[in-house]
Amino acid sequence: MEITQHQAPAPEHDASLSSSTSASRTTTAASRWASYLPGLSVTVAGAGAAWFIAQLIPGISPLLIAILVGALWRNLVRVPRRLSPGVAFSSKKLLRAGIVLLGLQLSLSSILGLGPGVLLVVAASVGITFGVTLIAGRLMGISLTQRLLIASGVSICGAAAVAATENATDAKEEETATAIGLVVLFGTLMIPAVPFLGSLLGLDAESTGMWIGASTHEVAQVVAAGSAVGGGALAVAVTVKLARVLTLAPMVAGISLYMRKTGAVADGKRPPIVPLFIVGFLAAVLLRSSGIVPDPLLAAGQILQTILLAAAMFALGLGLDIKGLIRVGGRPVLLGLGATVLILGVALAGTLLFPPL
Repeated sequence: MEITQHQAPAPEHDASLSSSTSASRTTTAASRWASYLPGLSVTVAGAGAAWFIAQLIPGISPLLIAILVGALWRNLVRVPRRLSPGVAFSSKKLLRAGIVLLGLQLSLSSILGLGPGVLLVVAASVGITFGVTLIAGRLMGISLTQRLLIASGVSICGAAAVAATENATDAKEEETATAIGLVVLFGTLMIPAVPFLGSLLGLDAESTGMWIGASTHEVAQVVAAGSAVGGGALAVAVTVKLARVLTLAPMVAGISLYMRKTGAVADGKRPPIVPLFIVGFLAAVLLRSSGIVPDPLLAAGQILQTILLAAAMFALGLGLDIKGLIRVGGRPVLLGLGATVLILGVALAGTLLFPPL
């Protein structure tokens, strides 16, 4: 009887412990979101400023303005460290949310109307660029992990591909930062360059959009370049680009298997078979294709999408450290430049051979 009385308070103790754990988790989550707030506020404000400037300069995408302003800040004035968590959040989470909303601007009829030749162009752009970059990097004496990061970032989908490849290779932090810096730098230069070259070559809007989607590194950079062309370029560019993004899963899975087989890495994180934001994008495309979304909601979604992507581009600009790229030496920079020129050439050839229908 005495023992029973002594043990009776135990459930209250367990409940108190559970309550304490729950409160601790809530506090941790609140603290994490509080750390995001300064950087998140800055990137959203940067997006608003870029949008305002774009209204004053017709024909210039707010996404291009956002990444240029962010890059100028990073390389001319010191960025406070406390902004880092929110900037990282913007460059990843806001980017993916913007891509999901982008799906509301596309319908299945526009996607299916591109024709089967687009798939060949995507496969050639990814496969040839990835393979040649690896071979060229080896001849230049660049490490395997650095080659893999640059090759995947240029051929597939920029920083997202670099991050996924990092998980599969256990790359060094400096190698990852270098690869991300290169795809942001050269991808940013492609935003004005590819539309200009498309016009110079006499390509129509849809063909220029296909060239943009098959060659430009980041999804947000593709949106910026496609928006600058106008017409049907944006829809074609995004569709082709996301076809490249869908190659991320098999490519990274192959890298992971190779690295484990050769003993270069003991065990890497397995990336998701299909990234969640791609699932959301496809769901948004199906929703738009159903015809049940009213026009005012589509218009509001387009505005929000532009703000989110501009904030992400501003954050990517803040991550572009030119001095850091100079410090790593010329070989990785030359490899990134060469890979960019290569994918531009392959994508252009494919566009001329298999123009969008």
